Amino acid sequence: MKKVYYLSTCDTCKRILKELDPLDGFQLQDIKTEPITIPQLEEMKSLSGSYESLFSKRARLYKERGLAQKDLTEDDYKNLILEHYTFLKRPVILFNDNIFVGNSKKVVEAAKQSIHP
Repeated sequence: MKKVYYLSTCDTCKRILKELDPLDGFQLQDIKTEPITIPQLEEMKSLSGSYESLFSKRARLYKERGLAQKDLTEDDYKNLILEHYTFLKRPVILFNDNIFVGNSKKVVEAAKQSIHP
């Protein structure tokens, strides 16, 4: 599996994709124009261990809805990610049964080492 879930309007995603170039054989999915499906999210969860690990607590809607004050369950995280693309921590890179979630330097470096050893 070689796939990247990203947001084409996100400068950070664009920078990371450029850093990881070339992405030969990778399928890129812009989550704004092609929403995540339940099977795709379940695959990400099986690799990452939880829906919470895929959830972006920096999303504007997270603050606007006061979700920080709520005790969210795994089902809540799953449903929120499926409801609106901004709740997915981006980018999500799937490569040979490995998953790299988010844009921290450590995660991006690990993805780069895995893809281009």
